[in-house]
Amino acid sequence: MQRKTTEIRDTGIRIPDICFGTSALGNMPETYTYEVDEQRAVDTIKSILTSPSPFIDTGRNYGMGRSEERIGKAIKELGGLPEDVVISTKLDRNMETLLFDASEARRSIDESLEALGVSSVDILHLHDPEHAADLEPVVKPGGAIDELFKMRDEGLCKAVGLAAGNVDVMMRILKARDFDVLITHNRFTLVNSNAEKMIDMAVDRNIAVMNAAPYSGGVLAKGAGAFERYVYQKASTEMLAPVYAVEDICNKHGIAVGAAALQFSLRESRIASTICGVSKPGRVEETFDWAEQEIPEAAWDELLQLARDPRDPEANREYKPG
Repeated sequence: MQRKTTEIRDTGIRIPDICFGTSALGNMPETYTYEVDEQRAVDTIKSILTSPSPFIDTGRNYGMGRSEERIGKAIKELGGLPEDVVISTKLDRNMETLLFDASEARRSIDESLEALGVSSVDILHLHDPEHAADLEPVVKPGGAIDELFKMRDEGLCKAVGLAAGNVDVMMRILKARDFDVLITHNRFTLVNSNAEKMIDMAVDRNIAVMNAAPYSGGVLAKGAGAFERYVYQKASTEMLAPVYAVEDICNKHGIAVGAAALQFSLRESRIASTICGVSKPGRVEETFDWAEQEIPEAAWDELLQLARDPRDPEANREYKPG
């Protein structure tokens, strides 16, 4: 089934409404609680690249480079990039010193292109500036952001974006520079609305919005009973209460919670693409199944009446890369 696409400004890039995130495919057990070996990752990437939505999102620090390396291996085994594939990756800080200046941005893109086995990417984001040791080298003239825009001028990417978590930091940066696209994650879901104002601002400025982690780190896909975690951290019963409320409604109407969580994002006109993390080939097909599952309006009426937390869901998260 052909997916709906949206053009990013005048870049010539058309992105489908579903994108597949590959952080877990870099083997990040500290974040996801499980291991993903290379063969499983490569098989999953091949499933994505040959799917009706061949749009893949990665980043330099996902698995300390393993995500991009495994994507590069899959591309090589396929004999090159299939037609219409869109690749999105991210510039990252030095993960040892946390320095994020122009030189680190340049190191990051050089390593990404080598790992992926490509000469350029479609979309290149500045990633997680809030986790840098100091924000000043990121935003100052001649800093990491200036280097990102220089990379677009050099043809290393077609569109530039900002991908981060903290909405306050993101809005400060977005107001100062003219990005083509942004990624928000965990902050526009069935249970959280933290990114609402930023999304409105982006749409007003013709910045394409990519909404990542519609399953709140996995719990809205796997179920609170099987996966007692919320946005990559152990969750209390109180933290999971909004998830239980969503599950009750979905169970009442006989629909998959994952389908409701995904379609909540897909049906939103302000969202150009929803980034769904997958960790095995079967999850790719399951994503398309959930996207097409019929959800009655009565279920939406109840789901949309639920209170969504406007606070930052990761405010108390202990961040552990890997």
